[in-house]
Amino acid sequence: MEDHVEYTSKTEGRNAVLELFRSGRTVDKLFVQDGSQDGPVKSILREAKKQDTIVKFVPKERLDQLSETGKHQGVIALAAVCDYAEISDMLAAAREKGEDPFLILLDGIEDPHNLGAVIRTANLAGAHGVIIPKRHAVGLTGTVAKASAGAVSYTPVAKVTNLTQTMKELKKEGVWFVCADMEGEVMYRQNLTGPIGLVIGSEGEGVSRLVKETCDFTASIPMKGNIGSLNASVAAGVLSYEIVRQRMAGSEK
Repeated sequence: MEDHVEYTSKTEGRNAVLELFRSGRTVDKLFVQDGSQDGPVKSILREAKKQDTIVKFVPKERLDQLSETGKHQGVIALAAVCDYAEISDMLAAAREKGEDPFLILLDGIEDPHNLGAVIRTANLAGAHGVIIPKRHAVGLTGTVAKASAGAVSYTPVAKVTNLTQTMKELKKEGVWFVCADMEGEVMYRQNLTGPIGLVIGSEGEGVSRLVKETCDFTASIPMKGNIGSLNASVAAGVLSYEIVRQRMAGSEK
């Protein structure tokens, strides 16, 4: 996909938002003006409930800030620019290629540029997919698509309700998980081969406690400078390519 492609993910106005829901496209988030409960808005909220869309009631001033047209009529929807994938499809793709699954899981990444950069790295490193949580995380917005340099069209992204439960289910499929953590064993001393899920947390909070406890072990990136940590997408890139390096070394034996 070329860089000049225009990605759109924001829909404004009652009729347009209602049609968006009825079209079957995934709506990541719905903003509704506080106090709006008339017939058209109730219809939109019913559709949002069917899709289990996150709904946020906000003041009119917030909608005015979000609006690009000035004609939001009290509702703005943020839709995914492309369809979310199923994790089963990621595992099937790995099997078809004769490769061990390589998945990247993101815990609490809210910056769209970070998510886009991770998807781009995932594509180039040969990861079979990226998994993100439904809440407290950015979805596949237009900004994410642009930051991925078109990789969203090629690398599947799945959105799940519960990251820890998803990890437990994947463990039954033979996948084990390594968590990026500054207190972990240096990545060069870890065995990062086999079916693997790389878990990356947000820059501010890191990986949440329950997710970290569900991981099999932690890995750190050697730090020689004066500041505390790497950008989340850079950390994902460094660890992803250590996984690539170890896989290549293993295949050459």
